[in-house]
Amino acid sequence: MFESLSDRLSGVFDRLRGRGALNEADVRSAMREVRVALLEADVALPVVREFVDKATEQAVGQQVLRSVTPGQQVVKIVHDALVEMLGASEAGLDLGVTPPAIIMMVGLQGSGKTTTTAKLAKRLTEKDRKKVMMASLDVARPAAQEQLAVLGRQAAVATLPIVPGQGPVEIARRALNAAKLQGYDVLMLDTAGRLHVDQGLMDEMKAVAQVSVPHEILLVADSMTGQDAVNVAKSFGDQIDLTGVILTRMDGDARGGAALSMRAVTGKPIKFAGTGEAIDKLEPFHPERVAGRILGMGDVVSLVERAQETIQVEEAEALAAKMAKGQFDLNDLRSQLRQMQRMGGLGALAGMMPGMGKIKNQINASGVLESNVLGRLDAIIGSMTPRERGKPDLMNAKRKIRVAKGSGTTVQDVNRLLKMHQEMAGAMKKIRKMGGLAKLGAMFGGGGGMGGMGGLGGPGGGGIPDLSKGFPGLPGGGGLPPGFPKNFKK
Repeated sequence: MFESLSDRLSGVFDRLRGRGALNEADVRSAMREVRVALLEADVALPVVREFVDKATEQAVGQQVLRSVTPGQQVVKIVHDALVEMLGASEAGLDLGVTPPAIIMMVGLQGSGKTTTTAKLAKRLTEKDRKKVMMASLDVARPAAQEQLAVLGRQAAVATLPIVPGQGPVEIARRALNAAKLQGYDVLMLDTAGRLHVDQGLMDEMKAVAQVSVPHEILLVADSMTGQDAVNVAKSFGDQIDLTGVILTRMDGDARGGAALSMRAVTGKPIKFAGTGEAIDKLEPFHPERVAGRILGMGDVVSLVERAQETIQVEEAEALAAKMAKGQFDLNDLRSQLRQMQRMGGLGALAGMMPGMGKIKNQINASGVLESNVLGRLDAIIGSMTPRERGKPDLMNAKRKIRVAKGSGTTVQDVNRLLKMHQEMAGAMKKIRKMGGLAKLGAMFGGGGGMGGMGGLGGPGGGGIPDLSKGFPGLPGGGGLPPGFPKNFKK
């Protein structure tokens, strides 16, 4: 997400930071590059023009040019302008109404509307503890109602029983009555889509809205279509009173033009972003965090939230106890690798850590972010006996050959894994000598600040690996794990 734009802007601002004093010509030259970068990211021209003009006006002011750190000041101005363009603050759902709160999902066919309906229903059920019912009003697309029923079973969310022959308005009335009688907090209406915006689609949406009187009308748009997504949002917004937008396939949109243009062009906030095909891959859209990622500032808040969602408490406590004794075997390494997989992999973590943009690109080019790498490491450990995992020193040449054959890898791969374990075990011993995890946590701000993320400086242990120790050179260690990424490929 936003990778190409982030790379371009990072290059521009690195050059500004590398200079001591800045004059007006320097700032204007940099802002011209920002303009080109935004246009190449498929951001709408009027939005780019307004953004650059406003940012330039502030950046050429005396408070920047005379600043001790003018480069940083310019970055802050651009960051604030990005946040404002994206919507200034997070726009959540308005569910503080007399139940059931009605959420009407609209959009073109193929935008991921039905899947997004199930994702949002699952999120409301699990995160907000709401009792949710879904109803499919799509009688035009074959098996659309059955699709929502299947997704409902996957998400453990109730769906309205299908009655053949009913039209969208009749289904909406039946769903509303059922939700009221059965005490549901939220009713989600998945409306039909079309291949393009036409009057028939709009008339059907208005009829459903008139019957159900929805509290939220969310447009589901495919971010991969770029400015077409913005145009679709504008067309829907002209016909019906949208309350927000959900952008799908944000994980595949390296440019990000739709997200950056949507709020400014339509006036409608982006409320959620789809970040993958899995039923739980839907995240709230935080403008400030997104701006931070674009400018390479990272997103530590989201990183901590993701860790809190995925960390297994018992597993974390057990590892913390072992780390306090300076112990760290291959079972623990396996636990850490699986933790990284649950959090989205090393690439997702790198993208959220401040200053990791270049490191992420470096390891991406080397192949360490390939989806199967962590799985292959897990396979190597899984091919060992319980005794070997508990005592890695037992791994002699014959055992390595057996493990390599069993995991479908090479002896060199097994050696690299053992080297990684040695590095991390050494880090655990150093932590113990420094006074243990509690003392180390105090050095990073005290207490349990990072809630179980021992690898990021918090005393809880059991989170992702300590990247500065266990993966030497990821930040602060002088490169990638020795020999590991370059050769550890498919």
